[in-house]
This record gives sequence, structure tokens and C-alpha cells, in this order.
Amino acid sequence: MTIQVGDKIPAKTLATMTKEGPKPITTDDIFKGKKVVLFAVPGAFTPGCSNTHMPGYVVHVDAIKAKGVDTVACIAVNDAFVMGAWGQNQNAEHLLMLADGSADFTKTLGLELDLTGAGLGVRSKRYSMIVEDGTVKALNVEPDGAGIAVSTAEKILEQL
Repeated sequence: MTIQVGDKIPAKTLATMTKEGPKPITTDDIFKGKKVVLFAVPGAFTPGCSNTHMPGYVVHVDAIKAKGVDTVACIAVNDAFVMGAWGQNQNAEHLLMLADGSADFTKTLGLELDLTGAGLGVRSKRYSMIVEDGTVKALNVEPDGAGIAVSTAEKILEQL
């Protein structure tokens, strides 16, 4: 079952890259008592994610935060090393880069995308959400799971 507006974010542990290496980070650390914009991509370093989706959030992060958002986070079914390197490559130092290496969080949300036929394994659908104190307030899932139409930074700015 897919997470819906009004649902609570499940308690899970993800990972983020630090100067000391990968570090676990819980969903409570990310969402509790905060207003967060979370966007998901099918894969770091892929063309649509790198050329269109991520750059919109990099460009608009200050405008998003100016609307009362504490954190703008990007998540993918990649490891923390990949997410850290991709964040550096994309000049995304103002974004929280989250790794869901085994797709545990993604599957719990019901937002997994099976790309095994393309040799990519289980990934995340492309989506964005606004979360306030752990509760989903807006959810924008791409109709085909991978396009870039409803999960953009511009759409989030309209919703804030």
C-alpha cells in the first residue's frame, strides 16, 4: 500500500555521507519537529535525475527554505558513497543526501519501482513530498514512476 497524505513517515534508518564516512540517520532525526521537503529519484547519476530533477532543487533550495522548510532532502536506492559523490557532483551541499541502499524505506512507503528488466534492480519511483513533524502533507508521485512532471522543485514551491 502506498503512503498517503495524512500518513506518518515510518520509523526507519537510512544513511548519509559525512567526512568520516557513511553515518546512519533515522527518520525521526530527519522529520521529527521539522518541516521537510523530500524528493526521490530512481538513481543517482542517471540522465533525468542529474540533468533535470536534481538541478531544480539545487537552484530553488533557498526559495524553498524561505517558505519555512527546515530541510530539503534527496533520497535514492543507492549507497551513501554514491549519494555523497552525486551530491558533490551536483553542487548539492545545501541538500541532505539520503541513501536507502536496500530499498527498505522505499518499499515501506510502497513507492518502489522494479527496473530489473533494465538491469537496475529495485529502485524508487520519482516523487516529492512535504512532511511536517513526520506527517505527509503533500505527495507528488510521477504517474509513470520515472517522468519529471509533478515532483519538481517548482511544483513544491507552488504547494508551500
